[in-house]
Amino acid sequence: MTAISEDVLLQSREGDVVVLTLNRPTKKNALSFELRRQITSAFRAFAHDPSLAAIVLTGAGDAFSAGVDLKELGGESGGSSATGSLAASEFDMVGAMRACHVPIIGAVNGVAITGGFELALACDVIYASTSARFADTHARVGILPTWGMTLRLPRLIGMARAKELSFGSQFLDAATAERWGLVNRVFAPDELMPAALAFANEVAFADAPTVRSLKSLYDDANDGGFTDGLAHESRMASAHMKAVKPADIAARREAVQARSRAQLT
Repeated sequence: MTAISEDVLLQSREGDVVVLTLNRPTKKNALSFELRRQITSAFRAFAHDPSLAAIVLTGAGDAFSAGVDLKELGGESGGSSATGSLAASEFDMVGAMRACHVPIIGAVNGVAITGGFELALACDVIYASTSARFADTHARVGILPTWGMTLRLPRLIGMARAKELSFGSQFLDAATAERWGLVNRVFAPDELMPAALAFANEVAFADAPTVRSLKSLYDDANDGGFTDGLAHESRMASAHMKAVKPADIAARREAVQARSRAQLT
């Protein structure tokens, strides 16, 4: 497998299957502005590549993604203001994934938290490692989802379970996620990528135009009311974020970390 790019997002391709790897392992693959920009750009490019049959999305190290980089969003690392940054077109990675008619297989190798959870939810098929865990901490941080979580999550696991996850911010283990219908299959850590690639190659063996049409048909059937709902989520998130200052996010981040430290002692 030959490397195409080595940055915060790694791309490699073998035949007509591409593997995308979120590559900020020391930051738990937190979604910085630059990483989100590269993800968005990659999926927009893939949408126009007729030779591509499947995409596998995973994370480097022991995490899939810890979500939006809160240090950056909170202004602690020289990042932009929180207001408007989550929904800006150049950072709309989930929108780019949704517009890409190539099947996307999520290989969730570790924690998928908040924005990372939303990234996993945007995949067509989700394979998970036994070490994968999912959590929605929007409420603890003080921000609202803007990438479709309030629509996708209840459609997969039911409204009551979705509310439980979002209100309580607890982790969901891989076995329970599979039982609830959030993920398709669960594998031992060393079997995850081989399984995801094996499935991607099965997809690649099928007729590519037919597979793309099938994906569009499934998405169209599932998305009844989705577009209006997504626009409503985005409007509410934008209005909410106008009242949120970077210092608010930084303070909430410190509070969440302090609570976690206290629970571990």
